[in-house]
Amino acid sequence: MPRVFQVESKPRRRQAELDQLPVEPETAERMRRWIIGIAIVDFDLDDGPVLEGIFPPSILLPAEAENLAFSSFPDSLQFDQGSQSHSFRIREQLNSINAEKRPPTKDGFIYGYSHFTQKKDATSKRGYEQRSVVILTQHQFPALFSLLISIFGPLFHQHGLPMLEAACQNIASWRDPVPGETLELGFLGSVLRVALPLTVNEQQFTPDPPPLGKYDPRQHIVASSSPSTPSPLMLFEAAVTQLWSVWECLVLCEPILIFGTSPPQTSQAVWWLRDLMRPIPVAGDFRPYFTMQDGDHSLLVNRLPPKPGIVLGVTNPFFEKSNGTTTGQNSTAGIPAGPAPGWKSKTHKRYISKDRALLKQLESAFHGDTKTKFIASLAVRRHFHSRTTELITPLARYLNTLIPSPTEVARTSTHYTLRLKPFNNANFFASLKTHGSTLPFRSRSKRTEFYERFLRTPGFGLWLAQQEQIVEGVLKEKRAV
Repeated sequence: MPRVFQVESKPRRRQAELDQLPVEPETAERMRRWIIGIAIVDFDLDDGPVLEGIFPPSILLPAEAENLAFSSFPDSLQFDQGSQSHSFRIREQLNSINAEKRPPTKDGFIYGYSHFTQKKDATSKRGYEQRSVVILTQHQFPALFSLLISIFGPLFHQHGLPMLEAACQNIASWRDPVPGETLELGFLGSVLRVALPLTVNEQQFTPDPPPLGKYDPRQHIVASSSPSTPSPLMLFEAAVTQLWSVWECLVLCEPILIFGTSPPQTSQAVWWLRDLMRPIPVAGDFRPYFTMQDGDHSLLVNRLPPKPGIVLGVTNPFFEKSNGTTTGQNSTAGIPAGPAPGWKSKTHKRYISKDRALLKQLESAFHGDTKTKFIASLAVRRHFHSRTTELITPLARYLNTLIPSPTEVARTSTHYTLRLKPFNNANFFASLKTHGSTLPFRSRSKRTEFYERFLRTPGFGLWLAQQEQIVEGVLKEKRAV
């Protein structure tokens, strides 16, 4: 058994201060509906980034604590003095834990939202104080938690532990995170209206943007979407004409490497790409910000072909040299010693046509104001959500023919579990030939090749299993009536 590292027993000054904060067991339990805890990471001259403490006290393995610490800091110099926020995803190491000390994760990963600050400090041998405060959570709500850390981080660095205590009391007062509900959450003087997804793969749609509606992403939060800043459109400016190839690589589970000059860039870009896949489940690993110190580095970056569906966000140019076999690579901006801005792929050939009207709108938006860029970013999101829906429509049409008829249901013994009939590739392609697809494929042969590839992806396998489960549940309910 691995040795368990209890943060609350670590003899560090910061944790001793956190231990003095009063917290009732009931309050800690209510906080853990939403978060695992709030961590403080400082830079140590001997050890680098070090986890100083978590509130409320939690349990971590040493590997988790180290991974959290390095992931909360940028791995290259960002500025002389300043601050920035980013997010990351690290693998959970504990399989069974006491829920009173740490809530279970949803998918085997811990999600971190970090606010990093660097300022001059004459008392430090390095001449600077570097610190990150990190919200750790079990939920895939990037838009929500990115906004929370952007509010909390600056206030914590200014006011210290009293602000931490206030934030935790706010979170403990929130209602349960019930899937599909829209909640009003009070947080450090702000009231946030948050729409939660029914499932992690649901396509959440935003209200109409101005001037059609008064939509403020800081007040009306679509929890599962990517953060609203920095603008996704601006991150992909150098690759805007290749966005249709990027989307194809995503749904075909081709590995993608995202380069950026900073963790905020890569984490925003990866969350945005993950969002465009919905409702197709994520079949591969995705890391909004990935460092060489990550415990999974040798597993994900090696001489072997990359795992299907992997999407890594990185800032270290070393990864380009290790990227001999990834299909797609996007650089959000020029990196010293790194790749030039833009999208490049060694093997991918585009299947669908571009939307020229949308492309013209996007190219015009680059020269517009913040509002124009925001509206254009929403337009791109809606466009590719529509493309993903169009992709699965022929599959859903064919699946309807595999659902047992009312007569078959009536004749089937109650001891037999009703389910979809087996998926047959030949029959699906016959259906596709008859009914076609609304996706604008460049040719019929391209359409056939695309779906042949898609049916071999792990993403399709997960989507099909999801549909089978839904149909089985509905048939079970009908039989019970």
